[in-house]
Amino acid sequence: MGAGKTSIGKKIAKLLTMPFIDTDNVIVQKHGPIADIFSHHGEEQFRAWEHDAVRDSIRQKAVVSLGGGAVIHSETRLLLKPLPVVFLTVDETAVSRRIGGGSRPLLAGANPLESWSQIFRSRELFYREVANTVIDTSRKPMTKIAEQVVEWMKGKQ
Repeated sequence: MGAGKTSIGKKIAKLLTMPFIDTDNVIVQKHGPIADIFSHHGEEQFRAWEHDAVRDSIRQKAVVSLGGGAVIHSETRLLLKPLPVVFLTVDETAVSRRIGGGSRPLLAGANPLESWSQIFRSRELFYREVANTVIDTSRKPMTKIAEQVVEWMKGKQ
């Protein structure tokens, strides 16, 4: 959350002249707002729909941005294993500016930054399990990060 997956993903897709797919948007289009899904159906149902969105999205030749919790689902991690996956990280100082005033269901509460830190720590090993490279987005312009990812991808071919 707050690492810039969508912004950077769109820039990468543009550089590669490929379509861009945000799995959170796929879920919203099929099932409604994420906050409503969490409140009416729960996180478990959301994760099942998220897995379906990831599975369908990676079958296309596109740059795919996954929701921050997609890696929680073990079968989603298996889907990602053979693919080039970039783990975008962000430090607490930078993320506090990015998530302030947002409407992220998992950060609702008294201290969003503390919630973000706990969520990140609980997911970090999953991110590292599926990632082929790690890039910190805390202090670089999004365009530079996108260019760095494209250069890395060219080296993978």
